[in-house]
Amino acid sequence: MIKEWNLLRTLACLSIVLLHSTTQIGRAIGYNFLENYHLIRIILASATPTFIVLSEIILANKYKYSIPQKFFSKRFKLIILPFISFAIIDALVVNYLASNGIDIYQKILNNLLGHYVGYFILIIFQFYILHYIILKYNISVKKILPVSILIMVAHLLLINTNLDIVNDYKSYLKLPFTAWFGYFTVAFLIGNNYEIVAKFLKTYRWIFTIIAIFTIYFIYLSFQSGNTQIDSRRIDIFPLTIAISLMVIAWGQIIPNFKIVNIISNYSLGIYLVHWQVQRFITPYVVNYTNSPHLSVFFLFILSVLLSITIIKAISLLPIGKYIVGNTKRSYKKKNSRTEKIIELESSPTTVTK
Repeated sequence: MIKEWNLLRTLACLSIVLLHSTTQIGRAIGYNFLENYHLIRIILASATPTFIVLSEIILANKYKYSIPQKFFSKRFKLIILPFISFAIIDALVVNYLASNGIDIYQKILNNLLGHYVGYFILIIFQFYILHYIILKYNISVKKILPVSILIMVAHLLLINTNLDIVNDYKSYLKLPFTAWFGYFTVAFLIGNNYEIVAKFLKTYRWIFTIIAIFTIYFIYLSFQSGNTQIDSRRIDIFPLTIAISLMVIAWGQIIPNFKIVNIISNYSLGIYLVHWQVQRFITPYVVNYTNSPHLSVFFLFILSVLLSITIIKAISLLPIGKYIVGNTKRSYKKKNSRTEKIIELESSPTTVTK
C-alpha cells in the first residue's frame, strides 16, 4: 500500500465535501454570508482534478506495459455501474425534493450525460481508454506532453468564453478528455516513473511546498484581479492541482499512516457520490440549528462525511452493494515472505493493486 496515495485521495475527498458544504449553505442562506470562503472555494475546486490525476498516476504505475484482460469489464462493473446507479438516485432525490416534481426520465438521461457530481467518472474512464491506446501503440507520452497541454488550454479557453453556442453546451464541453489532456500526460509520466519521482519529491519536499504556496498565491492574484469563477475548468487550476498533488505525495511519504486516512480513502468513491444527496436532505436542519454560517459549514461538513460513510457501509453489505457505491473491500496476499496489503484498482477510480 502506498500511503501517500491514500493521503492525497483522502484530502481530495474531504475537499470536495467541504466545497459542497459551502455551496449548500450558500444556497440556503445566501452566498454573501460566505464571502470569506470565496478564495478557499476556488482552491478547493482543484479536488476533482486531483481525483482524476491520482487515478492515472496509479494506473500508470500499475500497468506500465500492457492492460490485462477483463480490465475494462471490471472497471465498467465497479466504476460505471456506480455512476449509473447514482445518476438514477440523483434524479429520484431531485424529484422528491422538487415542489412540483420534475421530468425524472429526462433528468436521468441528463445525469447519464454527466450533468451531476459523478461526471468525473466519465473522464476517468476516458483516461483508461487513453492509457490503453498509449500502451498498445507505444506512443511517447513525453513527446505529446506539450501538445496535450496546448490542446487542454485551447479547450479550456473555449469553455470559458461567453459565446452563445458554448454557453448552450458548456455542461457537455467539460466532459471530453481534451479538456483534461494535460492532466493525463503529467499523471502518466509521474506514475510510470513513480519510484524515481517519489524519491525526488521526498528529497526536495520543501521546494515543492514553496511551489504549491506560489500557485495558491497566483490564484489569489487572479482572484484579486476579478477572476472569481469557482470551477475546476479554470486554467490556473491545472498548475495548482499538480503542485498540491506533488507536495502531498512528497510529505505523505514521511507522515505516519493514520487509520482514519485509510478509511476515508477506501470509501472515497462512495463519499463523493453519496455526500451530495446527504447534504440536500440535512442542510435545512443544519441551518435551522446553527446561528453562524461558519458553524453551519462545519457541522454540514462533519455530518456529511459521517453519514456518507454509514450509508456506504450499509449499502456495501448488500450483494450488489459494490455496484452502487464502489468496492470498499480490501484484500491481502503474501509476497516475498511478508504480508502486503493490496488495494484493488476496482475499489475506486483511484485505487490499485500495489
